[in-house]
Amino acid sequence: MALFGLVAQELPPIQNFYPKDYNGENQNWDISQASDKLIYVANSKGLLEFNGALWTLYPSPNETIMRSVKVVGDRIYTGCFMEFGYWKKNDLGTLNYTSLSQKINTDLIEDEEFWNILHVDDYMVFQSLKRIYIYDISKGTVNTIDSTSTITKMFKVGQSVYFQRLGEGLFRIRLGKDFLILDDEVLRNYEVIHVFGSEKDLLILTRDNGFYTVKDDVLVQSDRHPNEVLSNFSLYDGIRLKDNSFLLGTISNGVIYLSATGELVFQIDQDNGLSNNTVLSLFEDVDHNLWLGLDHGISYVNRKSPYKVFNDYKGILGSVYAAAVYGQNLYLGTNQGLFYKRLNSSNGFNFIEGTQGQVWSLRKIDTKLLCGHNSGTFLIEDDQIQKIFDVQGTWDIAALNDNPNVLLQGNYDGLYVLKKSGTSWQLKNKIGGFDNSSRYFETLGNEIFVNHEYNGVFKLKADDSFFEIKNVVKDTAIKGSNSGLVKYNGDVLYAYKNGIFKFDTHSGEFTKDSLLSGLYDEGDYESGKLIVDEADNRLWVFTKSNVSFVTPTGLTNTPKIRNIPLTKEMREGILGYENIIKLDDNGNYLLGKTSGYITLNINEVEVKDFQVHMANVSNGVNRIDQNLSDHRLKGSFSSTRNNFEFLFYAPEYNKYVKTQYQYRLQGIYDEWSDWSSNTGVFYENLPFGDYVFEVRGKIGNSVSSNMASYTFQIAKPWYISNVMVAIYILGILLFSFFMHNMYKQYYKKQRLKLIEKNKKELELAQVRNEKEIIKIKNEQLELENKSKGKELAVSTMSIIKKNELLATIKSELNAMGNKEVVKPVIKIIDKSVRGNDDWELFQEAFNNADSEFLKKVKAAHPSLTPNDLKLCAYLRLNLSSKEIAQLLHISPRSVEIKRYRLRKKLGLQHEDNLVNYILEL
Repeated sequence: MALFGLVAQELPPIQNFYPKDYNGENQNWDISQASDKLIYVANSKGLLEFNGALWTLYPSPNETIMRSVKVVGDRIYTGCFMEFGYWKKNDLGTLNYTSLSQKINTDLIEDEEFWNILHVDDYMVFQSLKRIYIYDISKGTVNTIDSTSTITKMFKVGQSVYFQRLGEGLFRIRLGKDFLILDDEVLRNYEVIHVFGSEKDLLILTRDNGFYTVKDDVLVQSDRHPNEVLSNFSLYDGIRLKDNSFLLGTISNGVIYLSATGELVFQIDQDNGLSNNTVLSLFEDVDHNLWLGLDHGISYVNRKSPYKVFNDYKGILGSVYAAAVYGQNLYLGTNQGLFYKRLNSSNGFNFIEGTQGQVWSLRKIDTKLLCGHNSGTFLIEDDQIQKIFDVQGTWDIAALNDNPNVLLQGNYDGLYVLKKSGTSWQLKNKIGGFDNSSRYFETLGNEIFVNHEYNGVFKLKADDSFFEIKNVVKDTAIKGSNSGLVKYNGDVLYAYKNGIFKFDTHSGEFTKDSLLSGLYDEGDYESGKLIVDEADNRLWVFTKSNVSFVTPTGLTNTPKIRNIPLTKEMREGILGYENIIKLDDNGNYLLGKTSGYITLNINEVEVKDFQVHMANVSNGVNRIDQNLSDHRLKGSFSSTRNNFEFLFYAPEYNKYVKTQYQYRLQGIYDEWSDWSSNTGVFYENLPFGDYVFEVRGKIGNSVSSNMASYTFQIAKPWYISNVMVAIYILGILLFSFFMHNMYKQYYKKQRLKLIEKNKKELELAQVRNEKEIIKIKNEQLELENKSKGKELAVSTMSIIKKNELLATIKSELNAMGNKEVVKPVIKIIDKSVRGNDDWELFQEAFNNADSEFLKKVKAAHPSLTPNDLKLCAYLRLNLSSKEIAQLLHISPRSVEIKRYRLRKKLGLQHEDNLVNYILEL
């Protein structure tokens, strides 16, 4: 067994703030709290204000180091170099400073700094190293107590004020005067850190010699306090807490906490949580939190928190994967081996030799403690181990079907059965037919369920002796990383990102449990790891926001769910390897984390009532140009300043409490926002109207007892104000009247123009109609002329035919013998026949019928003979060759020859039609 110098201090949660967080200097000299729970710190750069969410720095009035602060009512009194006075909030929620040192009729001492401020009755008492100023609050007057020697500190005991003068002793102020009460050598030569107790029973804490009491006006070293231990430290500050315990700040060793009876409870320094070992100031707030002003930063300790933390800053333990209470010991299984210590002791953890390496599980079975280890399985008894299984990689161990004499264990390469032999167990057999890694497994009779996060759930059917797997069914419908498998109340449960599923023995499938799956709603799934607490029949579940447990109810079958608001960031667990165990019957549990563990008392985690407050309201033209507004009164703003920022807070100081906020802006966004940790919201370009901004908070499952609100109004833009709207209406009416008259005149002019236009158009139409009539008449005359010409041509043709007939008759008569008889007839025929005059008559008639045709033909074809022109005329009349032959007194064949010759003269091609050509001329 190896013993490490690892003191098992389970400390309250500690939260550190660094200069970059609060935008100040390193050193913090004094701390106080207002009635609204805001914290004020005297920082080397000025006054710090903290509301639980935001730090605000108010620089020192004369840009010097601020040494002291004390809140009384609505005033925050501060002291710095050559200056003291008070701050007070204005209507906008910011602090304004009023100097008192400049109003008194007493000059300050050169290089005077004010290190301490007390409130006694109606007086504020300011202490420097050379003088004490007693300021009457109601009268505004100051009384002083001077000192030639250094005044180290000033203390309030009851309603009395004490102070120490180095080299002289301890003094008390009464009626504005100082009186020496003790001049013991210790009080003359050693610096007094604090004076506690009552006027009749003083307890004095010194810097280097611990505690002293005063008995019968004699200084005696206290025998109730660990002075021998304290002599190893150099103290700088000390306070007595409300429960009469003590908190002592050291120059180089952090803080020491003593019980009311003087026992050393814990020490916190830079090795186990503080940001710095030099403690300059101490303060206990109304919720019993401890505030530490350090030489570098600020820390607060949640002394009354239900959570305690063991941080393995030195890396000796490592990450905690398993824990167990066995006998009088607490065992921790980590990635570095197995450790133990006496339960509820402050002794260090002891490492159990032979367990180096990864511990996966710790199980209590049949009054024995077994350890699943990377190198096999161990039986544990105090600090002794016995290796009962020597195959690498034991994930977990369980009694087979609740039989403690037969164990089933899951290993890297499958499942093994161990059988009890005497007071120990030994390997019986490896279950054949299945060689997959078996981290999670459960049994229902001969069925074994094995969860593999990448391959799904295997349902194995074993023989009665659990020697061989007879059937393997793989359910791949449910699988996911960091999934978990347990048996709870006789049901096999499987959990992964899609919910918690219960195995239905009737259907042989996993079905979703809607109630339990509700724990993972709204993206809150973090890990499917499930843990069964058999002692209290609880099922533990780990989500992003909570550690939850499920318990059955006695009257109904509906399980009861309780959420503990411990987020994944706060618990710092190992994803997929979360673990929690019950420590005792008082509600204390241990939760493993990556570097140590957390203890919590589930009976004390309920969040008390709290309130949300408006920090400030600002508005402006844009996000940069912002002015603060009085958030206590209804605001009214111009339309140009319509960008608003609301800051809010809940003054709760607890590291393991996450405050969330929900807000809405009635008038435009009436629905509540989602819960978030944001402490401010910005609205841009809000339209005119009436608005109410509301915000409420939530810590865990508890909603704030109030709802902070701010009512405001944004005025209409000037161009849509009531006056402007009236002007617009009047303008519209005047414009309408003007336009009506304009249109009336316009339409009158247009009507006259239209009448004139129509008149002119009618006149033009009449002229056009007359011209059209003349044209039609001309066309009719032309048609009549052409018709008459054609008729004449036809008549002429008839005459020609007649003459031809007469010529024929004449010829016949001449052939007759009796000339004397036919001679008169021949004379008559000669008289009727005109010879060439017939053709001339025809030509004249033809020209009248088809004017200019013969001229066009002659002009186009000068080589044409009169006979050719005669043929063209006949063709123009669309006469057939036979008809033309009769007219020319030739045969039709001769006409065809004439036509052929005419085609040649006209220059027509073979495919050209002669008649069409003549008709188209």
